[in-house]
Amino acid sequence: MSAPVAIVCGGGGFPLAVADAARRAGREVFLVGLHGAADPDIAAFPHIWLKLGEFGKLFRALAERDIRSLAIVGNLTRPDFSDLRLDFGGVKRLPDIARILRGGDDHALRGVVRFFEDEGFAVLGAHELAPALLIGEGLVTRRAPDEAAREDIAMGLALGDGLSPFDCGQAVIVAGRRVVAVEAAEGTDAMIQRVGQLRASGKLRLKGRAGVLVKAPKRGQDLRVDLPAIGPRTIAAAADAELAGVALAAGGVLVLERAALAAEADRAGLFLVGVAPRPTGP
Repeated sequence: MSAPVAIVCGGGGFPLAVADAARRAGREVFLVGLHGAADPDIAAFPHIWLKLGEFGKLFRALAERDIRSLAIVGNLTRPDFSDLRLDFGGVKRLPDIARILRGGDDHALRGVVRFFEDEGFAVLGAHELAPALLIGEGLVTRRAPDEAAREDIAMGLALGDGLSPFDCGQAVIVAGRRVVAVEAAEGTDAMIQRVGQLRASGKLRLKGRAGVLVKAPKRGQDLRVDLPAIGPRTIAAAADAELAGVALAAGGVLVLERAALAAEADRAGLFLVGVAPRPTGP
């Protein structure tokens, strides 16, 4: 585990959390910040900044440091060709890039993994560099789900599993065994906000804190590049939407700032629990 690793940094706090965990474990890390996405605080680590499409610059920097493994961590907006700023190395690889961008998100992410593997790199997951960020099975907060919430959790896990072939999002909200929201392109937090707006408008009538956010990996998902994750903003959104709690697939969801997240949930009267994922086939 002493070989150096590059972390390609998207948005949010997870790239820094993963880099810090890897360095504390004795791994030399080199951060690749994507302009317009990565946190400026990556400057605390050895790093470079790239525009999307500067593959020649990227591979030269990695070769200079004898780096043969990398991880891709953080939020990224799906690009189109107008977003790309290709250098000569990017132009040479344009047919590969075009193939990656055709199809859904899962297709694109698998294509990214193949792209780097074809270049001779081992692609690692954030959970491999920072396993302590994964939620385990069990209650994180003082409040626990009641029987009705446990039924909603079971339904949410089954629904997520059933939707896996359709390349949807990784989260759903279930209330009273009724599906009230499925994550699509907007992301988890925006989905939660949509439920809050439905409640505020009276189009979704629920009494008190009700409904559970259930988040889990899709069946067959490559966890190296698309591992589900939540942070304190998700808990704040769930509180604003008056949900009862949040259930995450144990071993399958990254949690940022766990202590702050648990404290926020406790203040809001929410439960947060890691649950055994629904058994699935291949």
